[in-house]
Amino acid sequence: MALSKEQIAQRIAKEVKDGYYVNLGIGIPTLVANFVRDDIDVEFQSENGILGMGPFPFEGEEDPDLINAGKQTITALPGASFFDSAMSFGMIRGQHVDLTILGAMEVSQNGDIANWKIPGKMVKGMGGAMDLVASAENIIVAMMHTNRAGESKLLKQCSLPLTGVACVKKIVSNLAVIEIRDGKFHLLERAPGVSVEEIQKATEGEMVVDGEIPEMKF
Repeated sequence: MALSKEQIAQRIAKEVKDGYYVNLGIGIPTLVANFVRDDIDVEFQSENGILGMGPFPFEGEEDPDLINAGKQTITALPGASFFDSAMSFGMIRGQHVDLTILGAMEVSQNGDIANWKIPGKMVKGMGGAMDLVASAENIIVAMMHTNRAGESKLLKQCSLPLTGVACVKKIVSNLAVIEIRDGKFHLLERAPGVSVEEIQKATEGEMVVDGEIPEMKF
């Protein structure tokens, strides 16, 4: 069965290590903070100027002054700090962030990512996405494997305007966990009940399947 957005975030949370500084992009990535283990120390950074971001607040406990980059209300953990965009992007461009988790509309087998513009649609600009993909050493993408028409979003080459080139290291989709290396998609895990054949059919780019592929564990 294909994963929900919450399950994608839950699986990505397993990639977060003790002591990491982590930037969460807009969309599914913002859910990751809800699933990180309690026994590890992690600092979540939001590009609008927060370090020490916590999980989403319970209904009725929202503070309108505390928001993430997607303008969603958040919580701040004890010891959290707040700063301006110059400081925030100084952290990002200075490579002080250990892991960046982003959403994407398309990813190519070379690790290119398109996540900011659909031609013909009005957008304000690329924003901080460009800095994040240019500066991050470790990028994990959270995404749906196919679009609403059932067409693959894991491609030989991206068709949408690129945000970054050869920068994505790993993808967690609603169907699979995939690593990108040597210009190919390497299948690591599959969603519970989803076959390798289903994942191959949903992947336009070249995918390597090496041996028995285990199901994801949460």
